[in-house]
Amino acid sequence: MAYVVTATWTAQPGEEDVVLDAIRNLTPASRAEPGNRFYQAYTDPASPGVFHLFEIYDDEAAYTAHGASEHFAKWGHGQAIPVLAERVRAFYETVD
Repeated sequence: MAYVVTATWTAQPGEEDVVLDAIRNLTPASRAEPGNRFYQAYTDPASPGVFHLFEIYDDEAAYTAHGASEHFAKWGHGQAIPVLAERVRAFYETVD
């Protein structure tokens, strides 16, 4: 089984570019993590301040390592999360 995370980050009004920049920096570093299988951010053009992330990891420990990584500390906690109006996450396991 793999560990699946979906996240929705809603930027505060006027902070959309700050969140987008953080996601653009997080993506390549997150994809390079040893336990990461897939990492993709996407938006709905009708809601440009709402960012969705779809992530797949080998297991929950790999996701925990992602959250503790230097790049997530810098771009997630340091840049994007402080300017979010809302952050929603859901966690799943694949059916093999």
